[in-house]
Amino acid sequence: MAKLTTETRKEIPSKDFAGPDRTYPIEDKAHARNALSRVAQDGSPALQAKVRAAVHSKYKDIGISGHTK
Repeated sequence: MAKLTTETRKEIPSKDFAGPDRTYPIEDKAHARNALSRVAQDGSPALQAKVRAAVHSKYKDIGISGHTK
């Protein structure tokens, strides 16, 4: 997964973020998986559900229990 610089992050469309205020970028599969991991660590149950839904909506094969390809 490529590290996001400030400039690169600014170029990502808002639709490619799963959380509020442009948090949890999901512009590619690696970042989507990372978003799921990070929100599982410190997100509220409601935020976890929102991020899981956004990831699954964009990447049908990610976010399904037991399937992360």
